Amino acid sequence: MELAYDQIDDLCRGAAFLGAGGGGDPYIGGLMIKRALQEGGKVEIIDPDDLDDDVLVIPTAMMGAPTVLIEKLPSGDEVLRAFAELEKHLDRKAFATMPIEVGGINSTIPMWVAARLGIPVIDADGMGRAFPEIHMETFGVHGVSGSPLAIANEHGDYAIVNAVKNQSLEWIARGIAIRFGGAAYIAEYPMSGEQVKRTSVKHTLTLAMEIGRRVELARQSGQDPFAAIIDFLPETHYSLGKILFTGKVVDVKRTTERGFTVGRVTIDGVDQGSLMIEFQNENLIARKNGQVLAIVPNIITIMDVETAEPITTEFLRYGQRVRVMAVSVPEIMTSPAALDLFGPQGFGLKEPFQPMIAD
Repeated sequence: MELAYDQIDDLCRGAAFLGAGGGGDPYIGGLMIKRALQEGGKVEIIDPDDLDDDVLVIPTAMMGAPTVLIEKLPSGDEVLRAFAELEKHLDRKAFATMPIEVGGINSTIPMWVAARLGIPVIDADGMGRAFPEIHMETFGVHGVSGSPLAIANEHGDYAIVNAVKNQSLEWIARGIAIRFGGAAYIAEYPMSGEQVKRTSVKHTLTLAMEIGRRVELARQSGQDPFAAIIDFLPETHYSLGKILFTGKVVDVKRTTERGFTVGRVTIDGVDQGSLMIEFQNENLIARKNGQVLAIVPNIITIMDVETAEPITTEFLRYGQRVRVMAVSVPEIMTSPAALDLFGPQGFGLKEPFQPMIAD
């Protein structure tokens, strides 16, 4: 399919919902795609199952703390340089790009690359949501190396990183991103079409668009947008969504450290006690009066109670009236190997993973 201009807002809304509070400001990414289409570019989205096994695919993304994007907007040239330098290093042209995660700006950065370079973007990603660290990929769970990685900034500086392990790649690239001002743009996990089909979370871009579309249709018709999402998810490989809590944000503690946006938000409910959510770029765990209601890798999303617009962690503020939803993730994300990388212990949480169950 070819992305239409009037689908961009739906995509950004749905990507922010699936991004669990992270992935960077979707509004910025939406503006980038709109600009690309206005200037004659096009975004062709292709099904991963239609890929030839031997084509080269290079995913692209922003790396860093989402809070930095508020003041350090991308020009768009950074990720194009990273992509070009990785192609040069590999001595091979890529057939397509794709997201490393479905969330915020990182669902749209590959579309910007696709529109500018005239290549397709693949309807899949490597996280099925957003995670803060680049080794937390289903690609890596199934043996794909993130190296070599190219990383670039707005000044034309770039580096090529090779690492034996994907965890080492994260550590080295994070240090470069910090020295690039806290946010940089990357091309990584170069892989074959066969590897994309075997290791990715499929059809997440079109899923994001459909979630965003259903929210907007519900609002226009005076229906409940939260119910629209909950009713739709059983038709997908995300299968279950439910409302955890409704209340007012009464406290936000947020810092930028180690290249991440880290903190917690407290939400008070009416006769419901309080809900506390911890985040590292993305929401990781929700506890109501100390009891765990949802935990990573399942998705925890904070949304405006009136509009159902997702609120990313860098935009949480005192006084916001919010509703918190949780969404179960596809099976590929809950295998023992996957949980070792991006389950609770991957973030230093003491609580074990708890699969979501219907009320």
